[in-house]
Amino acid sequence: MPFDASISAEIWNAKYRFIGDGNRSDADVEATWARVAAAIAEAEPARARRRWRERFEEALSGFKFLPAGRIIAGAGTGRAVTLFNCFVMGTIPDNLDGIFEHLREAALTMQQGGGVGMDFSTIRPAGAPVRGVGARASGPLSFMDAWDAMCRTVMSAGQRRGAMMGCLRIDHPDIEDFIDAKRDPARLRNFNVSALVTNDFMAALAADQDWPLQFNGTVYRTVKARDLWARLMRATYDVAEPGVIFIDRVNAENNLAYCETVSATNPCGEQPLPPYGACLLGSINLARLVEKPFEDGAAIDEAKLADLTATAIRFLDNVIDVSRYPLREQEEEAKSKRRIGLGITGLADALIFCNARYGAEDGLALTRKWLSIIRTASYRASAQLAAEKGAFPAYDKAILDRPTLASLDAETRAMIAEHGLRNGCLTTIAPTGTISLLAGNTSSGIEPVFAFSYNRRVRQPDNSHVEEPVQDYALTVWNRLKGDAPPPEHSFVSAQTLTPADHLAMQAVAQQYIDSSISKTINCPEDISFEDFADVYIRAFDLGCKGCTTYRPNAVTGSVLSVEKPETKTNAEEIKMPALTARPEHLTGATYKIKWPESEHALYVTINDIEENGRRRPFEIFINSKNMEHYAWTLALTRMISAVFRRGGDVSFVAEELKAVFDPRGGAWMGGRYVPSLLAAIGDVIQRHLDSDSVKGVVAYASAEADPAQPAAAAPRLAPRGCPKCGAAALIRAEGCDKCLECGYSKCS
Repeated sequence: MPFDASISAEIWNAKYRFIGDGNRSDADVEATWARVAAAIAEAEPARARRRWRERFEEALSGFKFLPAGRIIAGAGTGRAVTLFNCFVMGTIPDNLDGIFEHLREAALTMQQGGGVGMDFSTIRPAGAPVRGVGARASGPLSFMDAWDAMCRTVMSAGQRRGAMMGCLRIDHPDIEDFIDAKRDPARLRNFNVSALVTNDFMAALAADQDWPLQFNGTVYRTVKARDLWARLMRATYDVAEPGVIFIDRVNAENNLAYCETVSATNPCGEQPLPPYGACLLGSINLARLVEKPFEDGAAIDEAKLADLTATAIRFLDNVIDVSRYPLREQEEEAKSKRRIGLGITGLADALIFCNARYGAEDGLALTRKWLSIIRTASYRASAQLAAEKGAFPAYDKAILDRPTLASLDAETRAMIAEHGLRNGCLTTIAPTGTISLLAGNTSSGIEPVFAFSYNRRVRQPDNSHVEEPVQDYALTVWNRLKGDAPPPEHSFVSAQTLTPADHLAMQAVAQQYIDSSISKTINCPEDISFEDFADVYIRAFDLGCKGCTTYRPNAVTGSVLSVEKPETKTNAEEIKMPALTARPEHLTGATYKIKWPESEHALYVTINDIEENGRRRPFEIFINSKNMEHYAWTLALTRMISAVFRRGGDVSFVAEELKAVFDPRGGAWMGGRYVPSLLAAIGDVIQRHLDSDSVKGVVAYASAEADPAQPAAAAPRLAPRGCPKCGAAALIRAEGCDKCLECGYSKCS
């Protein structure tokens, strides 16, 4: 069996195996490598294809070189998909037609499998006048909501979860709302968000100065830089976003700064790109290159590493010519600059094999050594390709003065000066989650081992999750070679035991050898102080990083990976569910009306509360409509939710889960806000009810969203019944009368 872990076979079968007609299917992973190698070799002259197909296949075999998932899944299949993982969309204009044209372009890009990044800083702030129509602008966040809904819809049609990055400049007037947006657990769930932080802001922060929030030269208001930074850090501390991109540094160190300006990144942040920029990714799997793991002489053969790097550069360069492109502008940008992103994965496992510690000096020294070899080999290979196939069209000798090229050795610079470069940018370090799992659960990208044994949450097609136990590749090899001997503590370190300083040290060292950027999450303990947490970002800036992303466990985002906690109960009989509270004869509640555009008849949601210890909490829910099409699922939903309500405790997750449900046919605009589905509208009702004063402990029940015909201190209402006049399940008992919410029928006792 070619896989080192059962989850690897599952990943291959679910994500990367091609199932075609007859003999076109991938029988095993070797067949997948053969398919991919043959497809990428098509970019070579006919006389050289066989040789390069064999070279590519050898690089892929044994998981030594791992192209990004889009390449493995799509190359050689004939499917209308892009082989590029990531794009940054065009500059969004500040007008309605242009905004929605760019929304369409993003949808087309994601439909073919590409993740997208956008800078929303070009959209005027909320409240700004819209000339000619006598209206006020809704601001960039309202349009981000539209992008978010689009992503959910497009995601439903494909096998890959949609991915987006939303960016906003630190001086945009809506930056505070942007910072706080993801505190709402149901908002912008398909976005990663990052603040574009400038050098001027960091200087103002250091000097404790005021900071103007402006748009197109107009200052809307001024805030203290320290207060704005504290707000940004507090949001990140609480809910792990926004991330921070040091955008001026990104542009100052960009190889192509002479011909482009970057204002956004791809969804994971490792690839800063200009408008319509595209980048394809691949990783050298360092863990598979270590010879004699765990022995005193464990090492990576430097010549083999350089040779594999050169093959990977040629492979990725060929992808530019064989890939499809969702948009003409993306193809023109990609072929003009031929940007690629070769990086690494398995770094942490490779360090363990070499008995070195992640974040310590021995681990940092090996990281410098390996990345230096990869950088030099990459630029030499690109110069050789330029001699053979021509330099990238936007090449200019000014590139030799850019920081990365200025740091190359004299021989490599001479090669570039003579032949040019085939590729404008060459190196990046991307996250490699699923392809690392494919390779036996190798440590991902530049990250440390998360945990040597853990449970992985895997999203299912119905958006539920299952947990799978997984063992790290380094531990698998240790057990194979050393049996039950305890692994050495010096090298077997994980994200659970490393400090933020260890993470920062690795990111800063790696950035010195990477011309684009790095996707890196700095894990912070839950009990880290806010001051120490905020200092991580200052140190990242001081160390020369291009961005910073942290993760501290929190209630909103949870965690994709989880380490098992010790069981508090060992006997199943000791674990008891709370008993259901008996239903009183009379309950107080409210009925809410939902008029869904796709339905002729309204939906009525009644939530009844029970009073316990002077406070009210939801006890049951009824959903009724004259439209019998909804009967079965609304009945099932009310029974399930009522069972949850009756058990008590924190039931806010019910609203959150419903609000996250999208309808692939499209949602609707309600109250000036896009609601992705009828179920999400019901979730909104439950959320409003939970937020109402009655549930917070006020004895007199009142809700602004309740039936306006009812006074604030209405008598108890029971679940709607059938109306004798119109038949709608909308008859309620209030103020001593039976009233129909559908036709207006009334009968008093």
